[in-house]
Amino acid sequence: MKSRREFLKTAATATVATAVAPAFGATVIPSKKKKEGWVKDEEIILGHGDYKYKLHKGWAQLSSVQTPLLNCHEMVMDSKGRLIMIGDHPQNNILIFDKSGKLLDSWGTAYPGGHGLTLSKEGEEDFLFLSDSGWYLGKNGKWVHHNGRVTKTTTDGRVIFDIGHPVTIGVYQPGDHFCPTEIAVGPNGDIYIADGYGKDYILQYDANGKYIRHWGGHDNADKNYNLNNAHGVSIDYREPGNPMLVCTSRSDNAFKYFTLDGIYVKTVHLPNMYVCRAVFDDNNLYAGVCWSATREGKFHWLDHTGFVTVMEGDKVVSNPGGSAPEYKNGELQKSYQLESKPIYHGHDVCVDEDKNLYVCQWNANHAAPYKLERI
Repeated sequence: MKSRREFLKTAATATVATAVAPAFGATVIPSKKKKEGWVKDEEIILGHGDYKYKLHKGWAQLSSVQTPLLNCHEMVMDSKGRLIMIGDHPQNNILIFDKSGKLLDSWGTAYPGGHGLTLSKEGEEDFLFLSDSGWYLGKNGKWVHHNGRVTKTTTDGRVIFDIGHPVTIGVYQPGDHFCPTEIAVGPNGDIYIADGYGKDYILQYDANGKYIRHWGGHDNADKNYNLNNAHGVSIDYREPGNPMLVCTSRSDNAFKYFTLDGIYVKTVHLPNMYVCRAVFDDNNLYAGVCWSATREGKFHWLDHTGFVTVMEGDKVVSNPGGSAPEYKNGELQKSYQLESKPIYHGHDVCVDEDKNLYVCQWNANHAAPYKLERI
């Protein structure tokens, strides 16, 4: 069996060997030989226009024995500049890194379906909202379902409170699955939960966990309210004085915008991009693209077909790991993963103060987060 180091080396070599021309978004910069028989891994540049990045697959300094990984689902940066990641390995749910990739801390085994992670700053203190989707891979290799949950904790894992199954407040019926995939926290502390693997509702609670309302789901008379795989939910503060809730409708390749009390505003379509949650920084929206169909129209949810997308306002300006964005008559055309597959499945993006990206991936052969260094 290959070691992790040997695997990463083999994967990097394969990536370089199949790299496509720069016009498709990946530039390979050859390295010089240090000595006979040794060649440094080539540098791979991803992205387009003003948003290009150097790929660092080995950024995270982890022991696969001490801190094993299954899926790296999401990452946030706290007030101390630490990068906090949630995953679903039974030995650890939360990993905390510095920006050099050094592991600072890890905790949590109570979230086997660890999926969503949101940072909430209250005064001078940071808190985390974690979602356990209710789905995890059992020891027999089969998917297991348990009741999903949302938990508010301190950054070192002390539980503040849980929000459990909505059947307890009469919103769901007995037997309905509650599989929360994401949380957003509004300017007044309201909590928004995306039931992305359950009924596709957005459920709104106050800061203390008291239910307010819900919307979304399927078969609404006004189709704008339908959400199909409501995988992500985020607050968009880019328009001063008018924060909006951005809900992922992943199966529709779209973000849907709502007011903070659930009134539909608009839809932004992203053809062929099965996007995860929207991540905001300055005027930019970043998102992991978990899947895309191939140019031949082939699609399977286990195929490695993802990348990352970057938007200015509502316009896609770069697709690191994907094809260059193209607009015709103002309409965005389909985007595709690069043939070299530098990113398998873009599940989440975290942005630091230098505009570097940290990419969490699902179903990526136990890969730790990648760093995309802005150039």
